[in-house]
Amino acid sequence: MDRLTALRVFVTVVERGSLSAAAERLDISRAMVSRYLAELEQWMGARLLHRTTRRQSLTSAGEEALSHARAMLAIGDEMAQLAIRQDAAPKGQLRVTCSYSLADAFLIPASHDYLARWPGTAIDILLVDRTVNLVEERIDLALRITNDLDPNLVARRLGGCRSVICASPAYLAAHGTPQKVQDLALHNCLTYAYFGKSLWHFEGPEGPESVPVSGNLSGNISNLLLRATRLGTGISMQPLASATPLIERGELIPLLTGYEPRQLGVYGVYATRKQMSPLLRSFLDFLVARMREDPLWQEAE
Repeated sequence: MDRLTALRVFVTVVERGSLSAAAERLDISRAMVSRYLAELEQWMGARLLHRTTRRQSLTSAGEEALSHARAMLAIGDEMAQLAIRQDAAPKGQLRVTCSYSLADAFLIPASHDYLARWPGTAIDILLVDRTVNLVEERIDLALRITNDLDPNLVARRLGGCRSVICASPAYLAAHGTPQKVQDLALHNCLTYAYFGKSLWHFEGPEGPESVPVSGNLSGNISNLLLRATRLGTGISMQPLASATPLIERGELIPLLTGYEPRQLGVYGVYATRKQMSPLLRSFLDFLVARMREDPLWQEAE
């Protein structure tokens, strides 16, 4: 049995939802898919899928095997790329997704410079403030700001996303300036629906601190909250890269600068159902180098 092929068949069956769909995707017969699965289960000594005429689901052994299978396929795909000339110019199109704020602060200017450097490339950007299914949406690369990655996906850390607590001069003139972290509980705090909606975490001079926050405006797009903060609606926690230009112009005031809001990682996430192309590898290397050179995206010590 070709175990690497069997693992690819198993992963494709899970991602496509059925043996028939996997057979169509892999361009082999349904019987061959079933044979690979049976031989894989025999080799592992465990049943990987519960299969009925109507549905399929992973067994507990199958769930554990899935993450290992994806990792092994990723290694195999990496090795397949070793034969490609290292000096070959990247070419082709990438479909990339990320949030509105990350696109504005990082992806769009980075893409501009990359496309200028490699004129044979193209980038199709999908902006959404939600987690998308990379396979269903035909995404080559997703940029995500998180500390909670899906273990079933392959990710490369690009840099760190630091945050800053800020407010407009008008808000502070009307409501006062918080002097310590716990003062935030007394202010109108604008919260992001997907992160820190009711509790903000900090590293302070005496260690970790958390404060419950609330306010009359929340949203699923951080740019929305940034705009509201500029207007004086309340206090918000913003990515440092997004808020810095406004702070430099005096439109926003940084608060509680002796406390560091919890840092998040910035990751390039991609599925393992297909091998990494030279274009994707080149673009990831470019993004890593760009974040490493930019203080706004460097990891906090």
